[in-house]
Amino acid sequence: METIVFPNNKEKAQQMEAYMKHHFRFAGVPKPERALLQKALLKESQEIPISDLLLLVKDYYMQEEREYQYLAIDLVQKNVKRLSFDNLVWLLELVSQKEWWDSIDSWQKVYSTWGKLHQEVEAVFKLFEGQEDFWLRRIAITLQLGFKEETDVALLERAIDADRSTKEFFIQKAIGWALRDYSKTNPLWVKEQLTKELSKLATREASKYL
Repeated sequence: METIVFPNNKEKAQQMEAYMKHHFRFAGVPKPERALLQKALLKESQEIPISDLLLLVKDYYMQEEREYQYLAIDLVQKNVKRLSFDNLVWLLELVSQKEWWDSIDSWQKVYSTWGKLHQEVEAVFKLFEGQEDFWLRRIAITLQLGFKEETDVALLERAIDADRSTKEFFIQKAIGWALRDYSKTNPLWVKEQLTKELSKLATREASKYL
């Protein structure tokens, strides 16, 4: 299987690094170009054993440039139907490294897709619920984005209740995001949540469609 080596573009890398607050080094490969470069690998990855896939994912994820973390998560998402729950648990080691909103929200899609596919949303939710690492709790809050009528409201409320008073910006943003998304399906429930303790940020985000 061919190894992906992303080309370096210093000018674009500087722009991308600035956008991400200089938390990570970039090669400077925009998403459309990256998608083309990794297309063949993603397709081939569906034919290799899961054990080999997970090692490949880890190898890419541990490389320095941020594009490799994106590639690693894309590999997981491409093969999400083949993963077991134990595989998801194993991947938590990677989820909790090199954390920022971009990787966390991409990982959320992986775990959300798997949970819905296998009707194991609560089991997946419990992997992130109550974690000391607020980035992991962000996944618990946003896990059911796009679930609409299939949203387990009890789980959503549990995630929100646990972090209503948390000062962390990315948590409050996630609460607002989750409520805003669900308000398109159940505005009355979201309005009820707005009567409880919520930060100004979460309230503003949640109220967008109300």
